[in-house]
Amino acid sequence: MDKPIYITREGYLALDRELKYLWKEERPRVTQAVSDAAALGDRSENAEYIYGKRRLREIDRRVRFLTKRLESLTIVDPDPRQEGKVFFGAWVKLEDENGNLQVYRIVGADEFDPKKNWISINSPVARALIGHKIDDEISVMTPNGKTFYSIIEITYQPLKS
Repeated sequence: MDKPIYITREGYLALDRELKYLWKEERPRVTQAVSDAAALGDRSENAEYIYGKRRLREIDRRVRFLTKRLESLTIVDPDPRQEGKVFFGAWVKLEDENGNLQVYRIVGADEFDPKKNWISINSPVARALIGHKIDDEISVMTPNGKTFYSIIEITYQPLKS
């Protein structure tokens, strides 16, 4: 049996919205554009037709991926018993050795986003954090060597950086 693939409810809903948008809005629009371009005649040198067909293949590939992926994902909702400890879906505020603060959210591989400081459950920082509580110190091996962090805050609601 394969290992479960975890995702937050928000992440699942975002992928589901993308699938519905591609299937119900984007694909019909591109299909109509390809049909209109084909009606103009010679398809071999018709850039709109060629681009449209390529875009349809991209959409179909993404739709197939999302359909299969959504079936295989396991949604993880926070459990009140998790309060005070770091588990999947947590927002965690850390302080490094120099007093710098970082806020991370631990999410699934399908939803990590460096711009939001959402890190994958598979990342070294997330793996080091799982199961720890406030005031625990963790160490993470980085390209610059071992870095030590102290856990300042844990919540299952969005944190302000």
